[in-house]
Amino acid sequence: MLKLAPESAETEKKSVNLNSKAYYTPPIMAVISTEEELMLTERLRQPSQCRQAFGEVVRLYSEHLYRQIRRMVPRHDDADDLLQNTFIKAWSSLENFRGEAKLSTWLYKIAINEAISFLERERRRQSISIDDQQQQLVNEIEADEHIDGDRLAQELRKAVATLPEKQRLVFNMKYYDDMKYEQISEILGTSVGALKTSYHLAVKKIEHFFSEH
Repeated sequence: MLKLAPESAETEKKSVNLNSKAYYTPPIMAVISTEEELMLTERLRQPSQCRQAFGEVVRLYSEHLYRQIRRMVPRHDDADDLLQNTFIKAWSSLENFRGEAKLSTWLYKIAINEAISFLERERRRQSISIDDQQQQLVNEIEADEHIDGDRLAQELRKAVATLPEKQRLVFNMKYYDDMKYEQISEILGTSVGALKTSYHLAVKKIEHFFSEH
């Protein structure tokens, strides 16, 4: 049985083998230092530098944003398309970005919204329920040839796919990205207390999944 300690991401990672880069990458919030991010944000505001600066944003954040999207959307082609959409939306709304939130937080929010909107469109297109879609996600993870993690890591990914959407998001951010609840709150617009409850419930459901598989 897989055992996850609800409040310790470091302890949790020792419970499963997450060496594969398909399952864990350094947190997006740590791609560059805070000072470097502020400098990059300032360059994005300068008309003469914004295009070059945005090219750096794409280079720096592409892999990390792809991983975030991929944890919600199992198919590589769909995740890749959503990554492109994320950067298109970021570029088109760049003049509205005033730096009140961190650049990484802003990008993360766009990427998550893209993934959620995609899942909603797919449910409507296929006329399926949320439960049916969750089972579909599990099936796609099993058939995915692009993921190179070990069996336990794949089983964890399947367990996460069975979670309600909000709990899945919170678990991914807390477990895989080592985010503080305050950071997650800023991205999802949910109170820290509610996030802690969501994470605790997610952990319990994942433990239950492993007890039955």
